[in-house]
Amino acid sequence: MSGVKSRREQYSEATRAALLETATALFAERGFAGTALEDVASATQVTRGAVYHHFAGKRDLFEAVLADLEMRAMERIATAAASATDAWESALLGLDAFLEQCSEPVYGRLVWQEGPVALGWRRWKECEEKYAYGLTEQFVRSLMASGYIEPTAPEVTVRFVFALLGAIGSLLADAGRAEKPRVRAECAVLIRRMLGGLRPPDAS
Repeated sequence: MSGVKSRREQYSEATRAALLETATALFAERGFAGTALEDVASATQVTRGAVYHHFAGKRDLFEAVLADLEMRAMERIATAAASATDAWESALLGLDAFLEQCSEPVYGRLVWQEGPVALGWRRWKECEEKYAYGLTEQFVRSLMASGYIEPTAPEVTVRFVFALLGAIGSLLADAGRAEKPRVRAECAVLIRRMLGGLRPPDAS
């Protein structure tokens, strides 16, 4: 069976990608409540029916935008972390990439500010866990396996770190543009201290 996609399939994929790109820009500029599907269709130069062909409604479109942002973010964080062979350095590089991502205006607004409003708290939380929890768990368990933090209550530790990162993400998203560098630097220092405090008593 041929793996070559038909022109119709290629056009459909291109249309969906264009809709996501347009919707991302409009949601970031106007917010979820201030953006209508007609706005997205018009800016993408497609019919409203074309939008509904790919997405059940505005909420479904926003969730697709969120998923796209999160997948790209997790890839960047994982790539940054992979440049180090030591678990501690890897985690710190991943943390820096996370802080950089949360300081980015579009990501910050859509993921941390508009997400809970658009999807509702429960669904937004499910999405965050789907895309970010696994990577957080990977970092924490790697630090435990390498002896950098105590292997005590691993599930609770992962939950704690995940919640802390979420709080930091929201904090950076809410910070004004002029304040972001300072807030980011302070968050980097504090979370490093927190992780250092989880080291085993006999660790050097």
